Amino acid sequence: MAIAPNKRSLMSLYSEPSDLQSHCVRIVIAEKALMVDIIDLKFEDRSEELLSLNPYQSVPTLVDKNLVLYQLNIILEYLDERFPHPPLMPVYPVARAETRLRLSRIEKDLFGLYDQIVKAKEDILRDLARQQLRDSLITIAPAFSSKPYFLSEDITLVDCCLSALLWRLPSAGIELPNHARAISEYAKRMFDRETFYKSLSSAEHEMLV
Repeated sequence: MAIAPNKRSLMSLYSEPSDLQSHCVRIVIAEKALMVDIIDLKFEDRSEELLSLNPYQSVPTLVDKNLVLYQLNIILEYLDERFPHPPLMPVYPVARAETRLRLSRIEKDLFGLYDQIVKAKEDILRDLARQQLRDSLITIAPAFSSKPYFLSEDITLVDCCLSALLWRLPSAGIELPNHARAISEYAKRMFDRETFYKSLSSAEHEMLV
């Protein structure tokens, strides 16, 4: 399937329907209204075609003509630079560097804990990761209340990644306390965006059912 019409070049995205990082890329695609062929792959169905493109057979994998990208931060920044409107990175170097640091911390810390919840084989490890992710979000909750987006007046790549994670909290068994309601209010603002709705796969729609 393709997300959102656009008169610019057609790209392909190898994506797993419930994969967190794949969802981040699909949100960016929707925000920029790009015409992208979304190729849904289950983990057990990774194809020879994907192996020929990406030696790690990982998703998301983006193909734009002869260019193949398969690392989240590289894909996100490439899309923002290749299609600069609307911009999802700040203009000034200091702000851009700060955004890159936030993206790195989100991917390494928050996404890392979510992956442990999903992939842990022992309940005790899953419960520990769930508690750590909940505590980490509560710690940064005040940062969600100062501006409409995460420490920004405009939506950025950081918001695309955070909203994909927050969408998954109920299915991960995480409920935030009332004193972290700034996160819940932020999440609702993001989820109410038409672009966020368009980014969801069928599997992701079912996460809140």
